[in-house]
Amino acid sequence: MAKKKKKEEEKKPVNATWEWIKSIAIALVLFFFIRSFLIHTFVIISGSMENTLLVGDLLMVNRAAVGSTVPGTDIRIPGYTSPKRGDVLVFDPHHEEDMKLVKRLIGLPGDTLEMRDKQLFLNGDAMDEPYAIHIDGSPDTNDPIMRWQRDYLVGGANGGNYRPTRDDWGPIVVPEGYYFMLGDNRDASYDSRYWGLLEQWRVEGRVVFIYFSYNKDSMRPFPFLREIRWGRIGNGVD
Repeated sequence: MAKKKKKEEEKKPVNATWEWIKSIAIALVLFFFIRSFLIHTFVIISGSMENTLLVGDLLMVNRAAVGSTVPGTDIRIPGYTSPKRGDVLVFDPHHEEDMKLVKRLIGLPGDTLEMRDKQLFLNGDAMDEPYAIHIDGSPDTNDPIMRWQRDYLVGGANGGNYRPTRDDWGPIVVPEGYYFMLGDNRDASYDSRYWGLLEQWRVEGRVVFIYFSYNKDSMRPFPFLREIRWGRIGNGVD
């Protein structure tokens, strides 16, 4: 009887350790699954989406909505919906490795886009964009990097004389399989105007809401504790 009791006591620590290992393993698998396929987080580090998003905003991103790629493979799990014009999306840009960006989806496949003196036109109609701001007073200049647009000009346009600028470009047509992305802070956003069209498969999620926000540019010590923007926490993003 005493030997049996002793064996049971010896098993208890082993069983308890095994249960802890299983619990940790399950938690890690769940974390990996949730982060890879359901939700993601993103922190704003530039002013390209002001005033919709501010530096120091921490975002919750819905990955399941638009689908996600299985890590380490080319397999993509489809989402339950497609990105819509006006969505704020997180994506993996083709022009920079190991970087994630957040911009607004403006152009869908088949759309004709043009900007005249900062006014954006979609399929010939001026767009109402309450989210867009223009705060930079610097002069508008031609940027050679934007000349990729020549290949997508509406038929009949003279590509040889095409000189696009930040505030005046197009009209261009968005081809199948691509999106055109713009930052809400139009004078300070490095976006599709410059680096080109975004392949649809590069989208990683739709921004849902701000789960935390603080003044990251503050000079006070511990701004994440002392400079919290309470009024932004929990706000939806649209």
